[in-house]
Parts: sequence; structure tokens; C-alpha cells
Amino acid sequence: MPSLEKQSIKLGYIPLIDCIAILWAKHRGFFEELGLDVTLIKETSWASLRDRLAFGVLDAAHCLSAMLPAAAIGLDQIGIPLQTSLTLSTNRAFLSLNQNLCFEYKLSASNSALDNAEKAIKAIKEKGHLNLAHVFNHSIHHYCLKEWLSLADPKIAKELQYTTCSPAYLIQTLKKREIDGFCAGEPWNTQSQIHGYSQVIVDSKQIIPDVADKVLAITNLWAKDNPATLNALTQAIIKAQSELNSLTKLTEAWELLQDYGIIQFECSESIHVESYYKLIEVIKNLSDTTKPKAFDFEWIIKQMCKWDNLILEEKEINKFAKMCIYERS
Repeated sequence: MPSLEKQSIKLGYIPLIDCIAILWAKHRGFFEELGLDVTLIKETSWASLRDRLAFGVLDAAHCLSAMLPAAAIGLDQIGIPLQTSLTLSTNRAFLSLNQNLCFEYKLSASNSALDNAEKAIKAIKEKGHLNLAHVFNHSIHHYCLKEWLSLADPKIAKELQYTTCSPAYLIQTLKKREIDGFCAGEPWNTQSQIHGYSQVIVDSKQIIPDVADKVLAITNLWAKDNPATLNALTQAIIKAQSELNSLTKLTEAWELLQDYGIIQFECSESIHVESYYKLIEVIKNLSDTTKPKAFDFEWIIKQMCKWDNLILEEKEINKFAKMCIYERS
């Protein structure tokens, strides 16, 4: 194996279930096996994580997939290109609305996505506005919200102003009634529902294709300067993903999520049982492949063209999508 260009690595993450492979690689010593001394750094928001990655405070990060084409195109107002060597999760988000709204308009997970969208549009028209939050404007969550509402009214879907809120603050913000609902990854939907603040009404898989949600991201320059280190980092996390997928019992992984403060509520094989097994299934099915796909980034860029008034030709879309992928050896 080629010698590592760098051994001490600062790896950023946001507290979500889909960072589990990174936590597991650290927990099981997979980084150390390949000569890496990895320090995990919890970030408070996607904006701070993106900035700290772009400017070199972090070496690598658990990152929103849509941040990469936004950086390649220059929509992020930073313009430092990012790449990924590894997919961490695909399309594992949910839409949650506050329980009063769900009761008033009969919004429910038992309804179709279209039925719920029509009811939400009715609420927007009658109330004048719904304050819906996404975790970042360059995210599949942002586009999932728009695609969902557009099932009933494309004009409102495009014109509605969406609030950006860090995942860890979604429940607090909903509790204060500063937002009416949100689209985010787990465990925040389940935690909010268990605490009685909201109800999960739509699975993102009902709305958008299985494109990459979170990826392992690095800057293009860092990847160029540290190819052996990046390969080792990637292989350690792939080993963690593989081991997690092979486990019949995920008790230890669940406890790890609790240790890192990601699972902050009582939920187990005996308490909130349905929610527990739902989250276990999320852990088991975070991604069907580890290799980043150009199609995923092409889809995201086309969403940017559709909703954000970006104008690109097909060949430009293909070029920017390929720029997001680091071809690992």
C-alpha cells in the first residue's frame, strides 16, 4: 500500500443516522488499521460544515450531496470545488408536519403523497402561508419539498419561501411554532413524532428517485494532494458499511448512536417498538451502493435548473456531474 501523505485526519459530521458508517469505522478501529489517526468533529450546521471543509479546517466530511454540484457550478458563493469518493446514504428523508395541522387538514402517512400535497396546498391557501423548513437550500430535502408540493400546485411549490434549519434544531424550532413542518433525515422525524410535536406524513422515496443524499466529501485539491490517504479513508468506511450490512443484530450500532447523542429519546425493542424497528431498517438500508454515480448529480443539477432558474445545456450538466466524483482506485 502506498505511504500515506497525511495520517492525522479531521473528519466532520452532522448528527444524523446516516453518519453511522463513519462512527462505526472509528469505533471498530478500521481507520487505525490503515494507519489513520481520525478525529471526528461534530458540526452544528451544514453551512458551517461546508465552509470548514472548503477552507481546510476539516480534511473530509459527511456532506450533503447537492453541495458538490453547487460548489462546482459556483452557486455556493465560495467556488471551491468538492468531490466525493463514497456514497453514505441514498434518499432517506421524511416530511413531518405539526400535529395540529395534521389533525385540522387530515394529513396522514396513510394518505397518498398527492393527497397530502393537496391538503397542504389547501392549508397554504387558507392560512396564507406554511413555514416549511429544509436543512439546507442545496439538498435533496429542498427539492423533495418542492416536488411534493408541485404534485398539487407547481406555482406555489416554486414561490413558497422555505426556512433553513439545522437538523439538531428542527424539533426545538417546531416546538416554538416557528415552523409548521420540515423535511429531514432521521432520527429527527421519529424523535419529533414520539415527543408529540409532529407527524411523519411522507417518505421521500414516494417523491424523488434513489439519488445520493449524503456523501464523503473532500476538496478537489485535498484529493489531488492526498490520494493514498483518501483511499485509506474511503476503504475504512466501506469496511464499516459492509460490516453493518452483514450484522443480524444492530444493538451495538444503536448504542453507538446513543453514545454520540444522535439518538436522544427512549426507543428500543420494548419501548416505541415500531419506531425502533423503523430506524433499524434505515440503518440497514442507507445505500445500495458505495460508488458515487454521475446520474445522481445530474438529477440534482436538473433540479437546480427546474427550481432555481439555473440555465445549463445537457453537456454542461454532464460535465459538472462528473466533476463531483473522485474516481477511486
